[in-house]
Amino acid sequence: MRILIAIDKFKGSIPATVAAQAIGSALNQTLPEAVCDLCPIADGGEGTAEAVVTALNGEWCETSTFDSQNRPVTARYGLVRAAGYLEAIMEMSAASGLAMVSDLPLDPVTASTYGTGLMMLNAMQRGATRIVIGIGGSATNDAGIGMAAALGFRFWDAEGAPLEPIISNMDRLARIERPDDAFPEILVACDVNNPLLGPHGCTQIYGKQKGVTDFEFFEKRLLHLAEIAKRDLGVDHRDVPGAGAAGGLGFGLMTFCGAKLTSGFDLIADLVHLRERIAAADLVITGEGRMDAQTLHGKGPMGVADMARELGKPVAAFAGAIEAEDQLRTRFDLLCAIKPKEMPLAEAMQRGPELLAAAVSRESNALCALLTNS
Repeated sequence: MRILIAIDKFKGSIPATVAAQAIGSALNQTLPEAVCDLCPIADGGEGTAEAVVTALNGEWCETSTFDSQNRPVTARYGLVRAAGYLEAIMEMSAASGLAMVSDLPLDPVTASTYGTGLMMLNAMQRGATRIVIGIGGSATNDAGIGMAAALGFRFWDAEGAPLEPIISNMDRLARIERPDDAFPEILVACDVNNPLLGPHGCTQIYGKQKGVTDFEFFEKRLLHLAEIAKRDLGVDHRDVPGAGAAGGLGFGLMTFCGAKLTSGFDLIADLVHLRERIAAADLVITGEGRMDAQTLHGKGPMGVADMARELGKPVAAFAGAIEAEDQLRTRFDLLCAIKPKEMPLAEAMQRGPELLAAAVSRESNALCALLTNS
């Protein structure tokens, strides 16, 4: 019997890779005859690179870069070699993430994606023929101009003087100069549909959490940037769903690099060959930190469950907490919350892998029944 473990992270508690390993270890004890296929999943946010690199047996590499406030850091990303091509798997948050500057006062005026661009450049210098980048968790609201500068774009004012690529200078932008170098294929894992500008744009919806207080300041500069990009680069992506992701980095990747934005889950599922692995399994186990009514609207475990249903495979889900059970039980054959009701949340999050493994062992008879009936 073959069990596919396609599980997402338990945010703040268990990375997807660790969750998959904990389940696999428990199953080896309770169902020793089962063959476990560990396939951690993600949706483009934190943990995307680790999930994909682990699922595809890729390798990790490191590069020197800068965080969003221009402090030197080392960023890690993955490389996957297959069928004559080299694919880089990365997250912008490894260089320009909000968590990396949590020790500083928030300063969105100077926050830059320059470090993300350097990480991408390093992958290109290593020969990457495709870059897959998750853009969740950003500290920036610069529409990717820092990233573009790292990749060779230049920004000039009306007098022909160079502009430092930070958002405060974009009201003086008069010309964008494109580098001669070509870029590899770039795929962006993105599960938000915000445009760049307006009431649903990056500044209005996500700016506050990055320290934005003067919303008009950013809107004015982003609008001017979009207009100059339209004139000088011949593209206008400001209204494309996802352009406002990661403080407008979605817009920047499309505008400067010709990137394609796609559903995070769909992209990751394709990369890790999820459909083929489900087809080869007798049982699928999925889950995440919290499952509730939102899970039904395209989150990772729901994507796994829908695919398993299409292929006629039973699917079990483990989560830290479960709400809307009546709705979820129509889509999952087994649901199990791993947190004991009496246990404080902080303790449960600290003991996540232990509680997950214990829950899998406790449900071994139910899992065995699903295997028998499959």
